[in-house]
Amino acid sequence: MVKVLFVCLGNICRSPTAEGVFRKVVERAELQQRIEIDSAGTHAYHIGAPPDTRAQEAARRRGIELSGLRGRKATRLDIERFDYILAMDEENLQNLMAICPSGLEDKVRLFLEFAPSRPEREVPDPYFGGEQGFERVLDMIEEAANGLLAHLRQHHQL
Repeated sequence: MVKVLFVCLGNICRSPTAEGVFRKVVERAELQQRIEIDSAGTHAYHIGAPPDTRAQEAARRRGIELSGLRGRKATRLDIERFDYILAMDEENLQNLMAICPSGLEDKVRLFLEFAPSRPEREVPDPYFGGEQGFERVLDMIEEAANGLLAHLRQHHQL
């Protein structure tokens, strides 16, 4: 079982969107028994809260349901337990590195590393923007999710 954790700031926009998109990609590949997927935030702003309604609506338009997800905070145990801890941006990457147990730093990466054809390195936070920001984030996440699955297939014989 390969374990993947997506991480943003509050776990209500980008990381639950990535969790939902990647779940759909994995289900389409019929690998849900081989890949565990979760999401978390580096801050405790929205523990127990569902994803932002705008994120839910944008994802729903693409056939992805996020309403059952709930916000939680990333912990040191997550870094020990998950094989891939994928931050949406540099700030959250640094927040994760600050709690990362020694020797596990290579597990923590930027999610867009798996979308090498994209010019961006970070998934921007759409929270303070309009609807178009959520669509842009979904485009970025879908591309990186497909790249991540290709990486997992190659490196984990899936």
